[in-house]
Amino acid sequence: MIVEKGGRLRILLPLAFIVLGIIFRVMPHPANFSPIFAIALFGGTYFTDRRLAVIVPLAALFISDFFLGFYSPTMMLFVYLGLLFSSLLGFWVRKHKSALNIAGASLASAVIFFLLSNFGVWLAPFSGYGKSLAGLWQCYVMAIPFIRYTLLSNLVYSAILFGGYELVSQVLKRKFQTSAG
Repeated sequence: MIVEKGGRLRILLPLAFIVLGIIFRVMPHPANFSPIFAIALFGGTYFTDRRLAVIVPLAALFISDFFLGFYSPTMMLFVYLGLLFSSLLGFWVRKHKSALNIAGASLASAVIFFLLSNFGVWLAPFSGYGKSLAGLWQCYVMAIPFIRYTLLSNLVYSAILFGGYELVSQVLKRKFQTSAG
């Protein structure tokens, strides 16, 4: 777990993740290719304060939405719910940590986001989709091209965040073992 009691790490790491999330969402990128869901998954897994694990990615999303422009409140609600579920998946990964579970949670996070966000699109008053099962199906079919980047970004950024954390942890562990011995 990331030590969050006292010191600057308690403040700096969450702020760094918020800034990282904002920068990568605001800078030009393929649609849905950002680290925001990997940050939520990582925070849920490693932040000792579970509130921060939820607040950090939501803050990054909200602040970047401020710069990018807000959209339908109905759609926003379901997008934010999708992000919340990524943090909750991180809570599960915390107790079942393995490379396979992290990859699986990354993929599950993308699928949950796809289902929730597009349900929000369909539900929005001015979506253009009929308020029927056929309209919902059409909404999901039309969104299929976007899930590719969500899946890919979740896998890439999760590999970077989780792999980087584990690598740094191993290096620090060896350094402390060497200096103590």
